[in-house]
Amino acid sequence: MTDTEADAIDADTNQTDQPIIRIFDTTLRDGEQSPGASLNRSAKMEIARQLERLGVDIIEAGFPITSPDDFEAVKAIAGEIEGCTVAGLARCVDKDIHRAAEAVRQAKHPRIHVFCATSKIHRQYKLKRAREEILKMSVEGTKLAKGYVDDVEFSPEDASRTEIDFLAEVVEATIGAGATTVNIPDTVGYTTPDRFGRIIAELMGRVSNIDRAVISVHCHNDLGLAVANSLAAVQAGARQVECTINGLGERAGNCALEEIVMALQVRNDHYRARTRIDTRRIAPTSRMVASLTGIQVQRNKAIVGQNAFAHEAGIHQHGILEHAETYEIMKPEDVGVAASELVLGKHSGRHAFRERLEQLGHKLIDEQIDRAFEQFKDLADKKKEIFDEDLEAIVEDMIIDVPATWELETVQTTAGGGVIATATVCMRNVKEDRVVQDAATGDGPVDAVYSVIQRIAGTNVKLIEYQLRAITGGKEAQGEVTLKIQQNGRTVRGRAHSVDIIEASAKAYLNAINALIALEVSPEERAEGV
Repeated sequence: MTDTEADAIDADTNQTDQPIIRIFDTTLRDGEQSPGASLNRSAKMEIARQLERLGVDIIEAGFPITSPDDFEAVKAIAGEIEGCTVAGLARCVDKDIHRAAEAVRQAKHPRIHVFCATSKIHRQYKLKRAREEILKMSVEGTKLAKGYVDDVEFSPEDASRTEIDFLAEVVEATIGAGATTVNIPDTVGYTTPDRFGRIIAELMGRVSNIDRAVISVHCHNDLGLAVANSLAAVQAGARQVECTINGLGERAGNCALEEIVMALQVRNDHYRARTRIDTRRIAPTSRMVASLTGIQVQRNKAIVGQNAFAHEAGIHQHGILEHAETYEIMKPEDVGVAASELVLGKHSGRHAFRERLEQLGHKLIDEQIDRAFEQFKDLADKKKEIFDEDLEAIVEDMIIDVPATWELETVQTTAGGGVIATATVCMRNVKEDRVVQDAATGDGPVDAVYSVIQRIAGTNVKLIEYQLRAITGGKEAQGEVTLKIQQNGRTVRGRAHSVDIIEASAKAYLNAINALIALEVSPEERAEGV
């Protein structure tokens, strides 16, 4: 989308006249039901405060009847949160509703959310009740909740698999009983966008008192369609979406809050609806929930995944550097991400490589860029991601580069408990264009490598200092070796890096030996290129 097109859309879209889609966040109830995601009271309170800052309309704080701790958590949240409605869940069972009412009693904006299964399969196998009994339970549960609070939500569980005639009957009856919101759940993630849109549209047309309630949807993600189904429902007239941070929830999870909100914002030209969410708080909220639940977000997760605003392909990186909208449909800062990330890896191009070096303060001439880029590509074949420290090491190698008499071709070592360390090294004499291979033993693999290098190079030097450190973190980190060798009163330093510490050790040692050889060459010989 060009800036001109975006401006045209903005001019054509008066968002103040658009319907507001209420965001009903159930991270603390349905999201907590994800295996391994149980939250204690203090963690729930912390997330609730963040959800209030995020701007959700309703927080479903828990299912009070399930445990004393859940009851206390809902009660604590209800007693503190003022900027949004606080809801407690209850079955259409008297004791559930009494408990939920007590939990949300202190809320500034309390809601009781009651539900009763309505689909044929649930009636037959779970509740073992006829339609008439289900209808009666739903109405009586709604009325009982209404006696406690003005704001009552009713959900016909498994609505998407309920016969449409019966579903319409239950919706009309519960609205008549006082429900101010009726939620239509796709409890098992079975429906499809076109079918779900038709269900909402049919209810809008069939239910005579539908204008007295907000129609909500709660979609599960078993087929990966939760967000798509929720958007279809919005287009058909739903005005509340139930969702969770990071899409947490039973089985494959729920409609992800970050995805539904950003879909409505980025494609406002299509959906013509808006939310009250402060989108700049999305990424921080996602990180908080991931941290407190212990359920991390997949790298390629939309909006909040680590790769959501990261680019590695050379073509994409070039486009992003020229104009961000070539490959980004939203600004990272709009969702609370500091900036896009150009990930340097084996797919990256020269353009992004040069740009990153300049950002690090290195302005290299074309010849240097060519040499550095070749080293970068070699390294990228060995590790998935290249960090700034890796680039600095490449540049530093070029800066302290000395004329190479010997180059390392291959190195192979054998070592271990009860085994004599041996090394086989193959080196090339650049000036004479000959390859020499030899082997030796040592006190360890590095000592063995150094013995072979000395033998091949025909030198006798003393190692006086050796240091090894990891340049970056992670199991693919490069090892950097810095060392000093001494010969005839001269001390020189060698330095090298590699994902293989034996190779790094060999290169650093050879680098130092080359420096010694260079010192022995007269200025006249160096001028002649000898």
